[in-house]
Amino acid sequence: MPSRDELLRVLSQAEERPRTNELLKAFGLKATARPLMKRMVRELESEGLIVSRRGRKPRDVALDGLPPVGVVDVTAIDENGDLVCQSAMAAAARILLPVEALDGKAPTVGDRLLVRLYPRGAERYDAHLMRLLPRLENEVVGVLEQSEDGVRLRPTDRNAKMEYRVGPEDLGGAGLGDMVKASVVQSPRPLALPRARVLERLGRADDPGIVSLAVATRLGLPMAFSAQALALAAAATQVELGKRTDYRNLDLVTIDGADARDFDDAVWAAADHAPSNPGGYRIVVAIADVAHYVRPGDPLDRDAHERGNSVYFPDRVIPMLPEELSNELCSLKPEVERACVVAEMRIDANGSLLDQRFRRGLMRSRARLTYERVQAARDGFPDDEIAPLLEPVIGPLYAAYEILAAARRKRGAIDLDLPERRVIFAEPGQMAEVTRRVRLDSHMLIEEFMILANVAAATVLEEANQPALYRVHDKPDPLKLETLSEFLERVGVPWTRGAKRPGDFTALLEKISEPAMRETVSGFILRSQAQAVYSPRNIGHFGLNLRRYAHFTSPIRRYSDLVVHRALIKVCRLGEGALPETDVEALAEEGAHLSRCERRAMEAERAALDRLVALYMADKEGSRFAAKITGCQRFGLFVVLDQIGAEGLVPVSSLGEDMFQFDERHHALVGRRWGKVFALGDRVEVVLALADTTTGALLFRIVEHKPGATAELARDTWSKGYSAGRGGACGRNRSGRPANIRMGRGKKSAPRRK
Repeated sequence: MPSRDELLRVLSQAEERPRTNELLKAFGLKATARPLMKRMVRELESEGLIVSRRGRKPRDVALDGLPPVGVVDVTAIDENGDLVCQSAMAAAARILLPVEALDGKAPTVGDRLLVRLYPRGAERYDAHLMRLLPRLENEVVGVLEQSEDGVRLRPTDRNAKMEYRVGPEDLGGAGLGDMVKASVVQSPRPLALPRARVLERLGRADDPGIVSLAVATRLGLPMAFSAQALALAAAATQVELGKRTDYRNLDLVTIDGADARDFDDAVWAAADHAPSNPGGYRIVVAIADVAHYVRPGDPLDRDAHERGNSVYFPDRVIPMLPEELSNELCSLKPEVERACVVAEMRIDANGSLLDQRFRRGLMRSRARLTYERVQAARDGFPDDEIAPLLEPVIGPLYAAYEILAAARRKRGAIDLDLPERRVIFAEPGQMAEVTRRVRLDSHMLIEEFMILANVAAATVLEEANQPALYRVHDKPDPLKLETLSEFLERVGVPWTRGAKRPGDFTALLEKISEPAMRETVSGFILRSQAQAVYSPRNIGHFGLNLRRYAHFTSPIRRYSDLVVHRALIKVCRLGEGALPETDVEALAEEGAHLSRCERRAMEAERAALDRLVALYMADKEGSRFAAKITGCQRFGLFVVLDQIGAEGLVPVSSLGEDMFQFDERHHALVGRRWGKVFALGDRVEVVLALADTTTGALLFRIVEHKPGATAELARDTWSKGYSAGRGGACGRNRSGRPANIRMGRGKKSAPRRK
């Protein structure tokens, strides 16, 4: 049987509703599947995803307005970054999808969405994104595979709901197993696969070295700079001291990852000996002066604005600026003179920012340090380069950091230490290992220094009433908080319902001693939060619990920071390269664009990691791994491996012969016959069944299971006759798995998380 998404795709694209016999023929099913097909169609109707059929035409829109769930097309983006949508059922209805309701996704104009609708007056609706629906792209990236009826192109995009036929005349010299970029040359008929023609062969699909290239190509990331921008970068030269403040004798150092390609911030700290500030510190954060080289409106600026930010893959970077700037003149390399914009700040013994001053300067980094080396030195194992810096440089940095960290804890900033994956390359094109990223005190030191400088920048701009871009983070969605509250109530964690402050979430995590449950709750807290965006309207940063916050510290890789630099140059009268006259509306549009670029970059980095991890795991099918259940849906369980942090799906069809019910309140799957329960936080041993190196998905099956507190609660509730009501049966005859996932063992393919 087709998945729900596959069936919905066919029905939503058909001008007239296909009859059941036509659907059976389209999916290659026998007449015995007719009752199940009719039931699937009725379920889509009952959920409002399709309209009831009257003869062969869709019904008119209901008199009482649009259904609570529907399909809309994105037609525009307003000045706040919200999506303006339109429904085919009521073209006059104004449907607005707020940016905070996007759940981390990045839809844009032309996308088709499944949304939940909330009436807001006559023909006005707010929408909440449920999922992205397929739209026919002009170009597609995928892998050429052999099928029974010829060569097919299977897209790398997990949201793709269709494959493409590729005729012999359309291969363009590519062969089976190649990753290609292709154009769609024939619009899909509702009951047939579309056709594609290969435009470019990217490489072998099993080559780790082309993963990031394939992702960048699929998402349309700009990879080539204009000739004019390259000429400007090549002609750039090192600045002289002139009217700049001389910081060349200050022991500024950079602290970055061992694999960092550019260095845009350097730090220094010393005790403040002013009698009025006992126990306080002076802090200097020097940032690359990108505004000196990239002027408003010039070719470099246009290219940087189009990109919005650099994109960092494990094996390469797509930079916002040409390498002559990003890796050379703007990079604060050791023992070379570099132009910088400096934030001079003073904090008191409680970590409060007393004052700040911004200057343009000329600096010379004393050393290029890494997080690991600095941490080792702090732990008593300095290397030969760091040893002389330990007392005069590293010691004061840590002393100031400890004050700032204490202030952060006191104000109650949310701190979610969730695991991150890290792919390490031994050499170009060859992966060495996949590990969990370790968070060190040295990481947090730099983080606190950058936050302080960002606060200082926002303070200066707001006090001067200078239009600029702030990094804002709204309060959590009350509906998502309610979901969190229900979960905590079920697992017996004390929690008061209602509006929350940032410190409430931190206090909640401190109550939970069991690591697995704490990580599970951290994930819930993260999903309850709004998405941070760029806006000229300062509403503060909820997560950091800060009233003023702007991104200032990374202008090499974030255009938003360059905007802030230009605004500071204007306010502080620091010379050329200032922000041109602008208004709030124009900056709102700018912020919306940069927020979309950021989400696109995050999607690219996540997709590349997924595919690289799948390639790394491809030869480990049949191996056992310790894992934890981190998600639960009607079609299966999501698990994360302890050792490397890889995430995959355990399909409900692999859980046994029981009929499993999705208990939404407990986030569990409950066996209706024998009462077997799988729930969030449960410890499991899993076997890797398939690694889909095309989409980056992993498929597991559970071989050992240790129920946790949530599972026990769900079992107790179920045994007393409770039925979730909001879920559905998930038997072996209907896995409900997402599309573009192959379950057979004939090819290396696996399910993906939607």
